Amino acid sequence: MPLHIPASRNALYLGLVPEEAAARHPYSPITLDHDLDVAPEIGRHLTVAELADLVDDMAGRLWAAGIRPRDHVALYKAHNFDIYVLACAAARIGATPALLSPALDGATVAALLARLDRPHLITDEGKLAGELAEIPLAETTSTVVCADGSGGSDAVSLGKLAGSPRRRPVKPSPDTPALMTHTSGTTGVPKLVVHTARSLRGRLRPQEKLAGLIRERETYAVHISFVHSRMFMALAVVLPKGMPAVIVDDGRPDRVAELFAKVRPGFVETHPNSFMEWEELVDHPLRPLSNVKYFSGTFDAIHPPTMHRLLSASKRRNALFFQFYGQSECGPLVCRWYSRKNAHKANGRCLGYPIPGMTHVRIVPRDGHRPSKKTPGFIEVQTDGRAVDYYAEEERYSKELNGKWWRTGDVGYRTRLGCVHLLDRAVDVIPDIDSTLEVEDTVLGRLTELSELVVVPGPRQEALPVVCTKGNEPLDMQRWRRAVADFPQLADPVQMPLSELPRTATMKVQRIKLAQQLAERLEHSA
Repeated sequence: MPLHIPASRNALYLGLVPEEAAARHPYSPITLDHDLDVAPEIGRHLTVAELADLVDDMAGRLWAAGIRPRDHVALYKAHNFDIYVLACAAARIGATPALLSPALDGATVAALLARLDRPHLITDEGKLAGELAEIPLAETTSTVVCADGSGGSDAVSLGKLAGSPRRRPVKPSPDTPALMTHTSGTTGVPKLVVHTARSLRGRLRPQEKLAGLIRERETYAVHISFVHSRMFMALAVVLPKGMPAVIVDDGRPDRVAELFAKVRPGFVETHPNSFMEWEELVDHPLRPLSNVKYFSGTFDAIHPPTMHRLLSASKRRNALFFQFYGQSECGPLVCRWYSRKNAHKANGRCLGYPIPGMTHVRIVPRDGHRPSKKTPGFIEVQTDGRAVDYYAEEERYSKELNGKWWRTGDVGYRTRLGCVHLLDRAVDVIPDIDSTLEVEDTVLGRLTELSELVVVPGPRQEALPVVCTKGNEPLDMQRWRRAVADFPQLADPVQMPLSELPRTATMKVQRIKLAQQLAERLEHSA
């Protein structure tokens, strides 16, 4: 076992999280639905102690590959839990992992590698033969480390470094970069969001406080992007509490049903869009959601009908659905929860309240009028968990600062009781529509045959609804017209398969890209 180093109250060192958790709960189980590319021999069942040992092992191998404290380590490989393992291993020897989504194309990855100024690159044979094939890696990286196989003559094989000497963990200054993640990049090359050990601790505090309300040691199942900071924050809460963890990569409902029927999770967290896809689990004969007491929606508001249906599948007393509003740069900012009694009556635009003493929200007028539903203002926040920079793009970061306040890019208002209502992203506002998100909530609640609805600006800035139906069945236009009768601003709907919606790494629909695709499609069909 690696040497235990006490946790810091002012900094969260990702490379030490598994070790610190193992010191308290060494035999707490972790279940995977896939094999690790870096260590397939481990299988799909391990303990927290084994996870800590694997991170320590990989840290020794990365050091042997030439990675040193303060070096940048870009991680770009197939989606797999070993992304978490390798990022923690890099952090353990004082390097800064930069997590790049496997969904990024080669041109975008090349631009990010250039921005990072010749980082070490951890990748796999699939990426080397695919997206990275046309990139001059010898010029854009310092070292290429292949997580599976040999990677060819120009790469260092992680497997061949097995048995490398273990290294003592490095704890850099809490204000040096500790982790980089990236934004969705809907308007160009993604921004690299810089987190420090101090800012990570700041965003962990409200999550620890909320987790402290849960007295049971429930089995925690999570299906979120391995390159998102939320995965690291989630396990920094769950592992030290000794909660059995289930890590889900394959989010297809039939696969999730089989897995959950075996592990019977009591706490489930995923993206709102994945929860929408999992609505079909409510009536599944295996009853995979029957033991869930806590659902948690990450990253974005969730449609009330989805919350209501999922809660109805639980057989647990007092089952709750937690809804969090936050963003990559800040972590969780606002929260509230719902039960079976009130989820069906929820206002999907009401996100809840700031976390007392930890997060603060204000609404700033954007057109000279007092913020309200008709004239929403910019949502600005304060939190110790705010990222400290956009790497190599300080000016873009500074533009979002208003003194100590951070502008989220969303618009909304607060009620007299202080509840935060989010109406839209500022870039998604459509004339004559109070809130595209509210329209979507309402219509999805009326038409259960819809699996998704997204309202985007059409070629003439009209409100254009894009609909996806369950099973890709043809849309019943009579039912549609009745459902949208009180939204005369809507144009005729465009139907498309759910799988064709462009999404971010966290499964959010890329609305700007979708609008562009539809404009091109409509232009060609004209």
